[in-house]
Amino acid sequence: MDHIELGRTGEEFAARYLEKRGYRILEHNWRWGREEIDIIARDGDFIVIVEVKTRHSNRFADPGTCVNPKKQRILARAAQAYIRYKSMLGEIRFDVIVIILKYNIITVNHVRDAFYATL
Repeated sequence: MDHIELGRTGEEFAARYLEKRGYRILEHNWRWGREEIDIIARDGDFIVIVEVKTRHSNRFADPGTCVNPKKQRILARAAQAYIRYKSMLGEIRFDVIVIILKYNIITVNHVRDAFYATL
């Protein structure tokens, strides 16, 4: 499985994972210019911006280091654009989902409020 296929598989799994937990998926791979949000979902009153990281091992799977400050700013700008474009109301929350696909075993680490974005 190449890098792009691995990422797509992880994002599809993450979307199903969220739906099973009551989230309503609004967008997959929403693009604003060159920037992209993997999943945008609704969780109650929250608009949830989800960054999905899929790995073959847990060596680089720490959610705290998967999304660096530069990526956080990119996600924040894209989220603001999405909110303006869709004229949506609600608080924004940034989650990170790390999926490990190793030996046909799937491990999910979902971190709610993974970071507070600043521009």
